Amino acid sequence: MNNTPRVLNRILIGILGITLLAIGILLVLLATVPAVGVWWHEWAGGVLNFWLDLFERTQFPSRQGSWLWLVICFVLVVVLGLMVAWIAQQGKGRTSLLVAEEDPGGAPGNVGIGHGVAEQMLRAALADRPDLAGVMVAAYEIKGEPSLRIRVEPRQGVAPHALAAEVSSLVEALDAVIGKRTPVLIHIGSGTRSRFGRAERVR
Repeated sequence: MNNTPRVLNRILIGILGITLLAIGILLVLLATVPAVGVWWHEWAGGVLNFWLDLFERTQFPSRQGSWLWLVICFVLVVVLGLMVAWIAQQGKGRTSLLVAEEDPGGAPGNVGIGHGVAEQMLRAALADRPDLAGVMVAAYEIKGEPSLRIRVEPRQGVAPHALAAEVSSLVEALDAVIGKRTPVLIHIGSGTRSRFGRAERVR
């Protein structure tokens, strides 16, 4: 439900996986096929000579050192900046407000209800249930509208459809209390404390 760039993440993971697979295949071939080892030594030697010659031809005038090191440092700084920006995009979309509307009484300002209200109410309603191993409630902003993600971890033997129906009834009661219908994702899954196939329901 958050704004994590999932497509970009999958592309990067795919590129990383293909790269690691290619390196693994190359290492296996180098260890088992002598002809590949000979080719590798010739190719690697040519690449090394090319870079050594390139650094020799890009020396600063009247001093030692190649200006290519500055280019390499600049590229590394750009890559570092892109990595920081990519990390900052992970998990975005969380919000602390569940409802934010103008005062219905006409007074200036807005009335806000934090997501902690929903979390405390749902936790209190589900806290004493022996068939649940854990409950987590989080609020996200989807297309400018606050939404709830409710994750419950049932113990073995609990019917997921019955649990989803019960949580849905609690959410309807919550809507009646706050006076607004909130989009909700109910996630029934397993964690370290439960072994259970997951199911999801979106309302």
